[in-house]
Amino acid sequence: MITFEHVAKRYPGGIQAVSDVNFHLERGELAFLTGHSGAGKSTLLRLIALLERPSRGQVLFDGRNVSKLARRHIPYLRRRIGVIFQDHRLLTDKRVFDNVALPLMIAGVSFGEIQRRVRAALDKVGLLDKETMYPPMLSGGEQQRVGIARAIIGRPPVVLADEPTGNLDPALSEELMNTFVQLNETGVTVLIASHDLELVRRLGRRVLVLSKGEIIDDVRARIEPRGGGAEGG
Repeated sequence: MITFEHVAKRYPGGIQAVSDVNFHLERGELAFLTGHSGAGKSTLLRLIALLERPSRGQVLFDGRNVSKLARRHIPYLRRRIGVIFQDHRLLTDKRVFDNVALPLMIAGVSFGEIQRRVRAALDKVGLLDKETMYPPMLSGGEQQRVGIARAIIGRPPVVLADEPTGNLDPALSEELMNTFVQLNETGVTVLIASHDLELVRRLGRRVLVLSKGEIIDDVRARIEPRGGGAEGG
């Protein structure tokens, strides 16, 4: 599903964020990226979603080299990838319903279909009763779940999450991770950047360990995801 072949990313000023990264993520797999702050986790996710382009190497999505994708084709790729940011990036002056509906509105989906799908997504993350509220009225965990609902509303085959539990207490963190597991069990490929090593260990999935922009370990899952995914390649 996602393949990195000798991928490097160097930012202006000489900052080497990612160096010669190679890995393959199977369709339907759930895996974690771990590593110290500044190890390159966020950059790696941004390269998949084409929020950044690599300085060298290839990023393949379904066998296609997205590194060379023309600018006009990028929106079509991003519709196939749901991205969840640590800082939520919600529109604070818009209701929860409108925040989740935004990708469908941009895509020109009919209002009736938007209503049905937004409420289904909010129900999946346990926030159906919050649809008329505004993000500042919600807890941090609830805001993060709104971000998840927005990311999955377009039914993308891939979901990327950047430190989704970074500001949450242990109980909320575990609850949120279980939401990702349930999403994966429907067949969605999920890649999560996380520094919560204990929680990652308990979930028993594949772990890619980054250090100074390089993958230094690839710990295979001890259990196979019930959603039909493979353990990786």
